[in-house]
Amino acid sequence: MKTSSRAVLAIVLSAALLIAAALWLGRTGDGSGRTVLRMRIWDQSFVPAYRASLDAFQRANPDVEVRITVVPWANYPQKLRLDVAGGTADDVFWTNLYEDYADAGRLLDIGRLLGPDAARAWDPSAVAQYTRNGKLWAVPQFVDGGTAVYYNRALLSVAHIDPDELSTLSWAPGADTFTPMLHRLAAVAPWAFNVANDFQSIELPFLGSAGGQFQGHDGRFDFDSPQGNAAFGYLTRLLAGRLAPSAADTNTNTDFTRNAFLQGKMALFQSGTYNLAQIAQQARFPWGVAMIPQGPAGRVSTDNAIGIAANAATAHPDAVRRLLAWLGSAAGNRYLAQDGASVPAVVADQQAYRDFWAHKGIDVSPFFDVLRGPRISSGGGPGFQAALEAITPILSEMYLGRIPVPEALSRAVAAGNAAASEN
Repeated sequence: MKTSSRAVLAIVLSAALLIAAALWLGRTGDGSGRTVLRMRIWDQSFVPAYRASLDAFQRANPDVEVRITVVPWANYPQKLRLDVAGGTADDVFWTNLYEDYADAGRLLDIGRLLGPDAARAWDPSAVAQYTRNGKLWAVPQFVDGGTAVYYNRALLSVAHIDPDELSTLSWAPGADTFTPMLHRLAAVAPWAFNVANDFQSIELPFLGSAGGQFQGHDGRFDFDSPQGNAAFGYLTRLLAGRLAPSAADTNTNTDFTRNAFLQGKMALFQSGTYNLAQIAQQARFPWGVAMIPQGPAGRVSTDNAIGIAANAATAHPDAVRRLLAWLGSAAGNRYLAQDGASVPAVVADQQAYRDFWAHKGIDVSPFFDVLRGPRISSGGGPGFQAALEAITPILSEMYLGRIPVPEALSRAVAAGNAAASEN
């Protein structure tokens, strides 16, 4: 064979190998003819419930296999942004900040995918959260309910406090019964309460109950208001009074206060339903749940939902449609309620959550009763994640006592608005 012929043959063989390798690496089946979908979440504890639901889906759809990818929350937002931009994101993925992706055309329109009647089955607040410009961009999976206060019944007993007193407390100026209560509890425990740079469980409820808001109707951050100064000023005074753990601990470990409560070192722990299952499993003391304290504007909580969005770049839109229809159905969604880990977004399944905890002897009504009153929005919009990343370190310095509250809020608002505009 001539040298030139051998060279041409080598080029052809190399090209064939490269094409075969590309096809192999890019394939989305498993060799059995099934379509493989990838679903990304950020919480490992949800894998068993989802696996059970997906196994049922696969039995009804034997041509589809769904694989779960877990990316821890600490890396989730940034990795998702990079993967969506690079075209390597999973077919479907958990989201709570979806606006940038929707505006950029990176998500499938759920109304068009599943039909306009699908949303009727879901929690209205969750549907509202994921609706933008008249379109729905995610299938709600579970809702958090409102914020409540977990209490250590044993520590309250030592301090001679009746748990019923907790639901009467106020931190409003001139009617502050919450601080005196915390001082009584600080006498019997290392810490009385969980003040921390906790956006959903601490900052939003106190800001809302002061009559403030995190963002205005125009989407700009405006929590540097008189109401914001009242709320954050109150929280920093609790820290200065050593009624809560040092910000040096909580700024670097978001689980510090929950762990302190579980260890019996903290009397009151303000949080949501997302910690209920872990507390029920790990607390070695009697405990209960009470309403949050009321401020000048009463008791105000936020509620939040986690949705699952569809990647517009998926190679398998029909399989994705079938998967999302299942995950948004009563049959598919109820798996998330079976162990009491979350409140299903399908309204027909929510009673199963309450029944689970009632059977355990735990009254979860404070998480839902608080939502009968005013609510504070947890915010959103284009660039929201980038804005939070700019705001958080400034508030962390404020909690450490390094920046006065008015200055910290002013700087945080400016940084948040600048970051949102840039992104």
